[in-house]
Amino acid sequence: MRTIRLAALTAAAATAFTMSISTSSAVGVSHFGAKPIAKGAVAKATPQVTGPDTLSLQTNGKSGVVSPTPKVYLVFWGSQWSKDPAKVAPDMQNLFKGLFGAKDTWGTILTQYCENAPVGTTTCPSSATFVKHPSASILGGVWFDNGAAAPTNSTQAQIAAEASKAAGHFGNKTQAPNLNAQYVVLSATGTHPDGFPNSGFCAWHDFTSTSYGKLAYTNMPYVPDLGAGACTTLTDGRLLSGIESTETHEYAETVTDFWPTDGWNNTANGEIGDECVNLDAYETLTTGKFDVQGLWSNKANACVTHG
Repeated sequence: MRTIRLAALTAAAATAFTMSISTSSAVGVSHFGAKPIAKGAVAKATPQVTGPDTLSLQTNGKSGVVSPTPKVYLVFWGSQWSKDPAKVAPDMQNLFKGLFGAKDTWGTILTQYCENAPVGTTTCPSSATFVKHPSASILGGVWFDNGAAAPTNSTQAQIAAEASKAAGHFGNKTQAPNLNAQYVVLSATGTHPDGFPNSGFCAWHDFTSTSYGKLAYTNMPYVPDLGAGACTTLTDGRLLSGIESTETHEYAETVTDFWPTDGWNNTANGEIGDECVNLDAYETLTTGKFDVQGLWSNKANACVTHG
């Protein structure tokens, strides 16, 4: 979604987040697929062929529209990762180590979407290039870039530069591997990337143009700093649910709208995750149990948590 949806911090989250923060100059700047901190619209489930929430293909490009065979590169940015009170680092690795195969019924939602099809497509023709359901781990690499401290209040430009640095670190130095690579730049506890949380988002994704080609990347703050219950609709008090819900939101949007907004979008309601921020469920993988956010399915004409 192009326009960031600003929302007030919930009372519980505000109490939990007691660190001193300063509002970034980026507050109000548009990002893609920004998941709001507050709960969003009610999940839709009206059975019809198409409707006001239907996603459509924005371009007819043959590449850079979706990510047919996704690879996720986790970048733990800065020496501040010597502290990880919520154990985010192992949790994020386990999520992407397990997000494949028969156990992953959430990821199968993405396989209805494609590239190399006409603008305005809502149901992909057989001749299109479809997103494939992974048969093995999609975790392409993990990097603790801890040689120096990350900025306490990083800007969007600094986050994009870290994604570019990561592409070089992982050896993805041409456009070809970066047609399926997404770089998740994770900031450590106590840091405030792009004005988080005053900017009202849990995370966002975008792309940047570099000497390695266009790169898809995600700005992922340390969501557990907001306390249990933030950035998820689950209410069992599990601290990691919010960041798992947020990352699955951003992952799915990157897969289906790789270089925003060339891919699947609804001009009124945003991307595949934006329409379903009021729906979460647990999915049990071989590597653990994770909070996955609901996604919009054109096939079901509803927000769903499994394909």
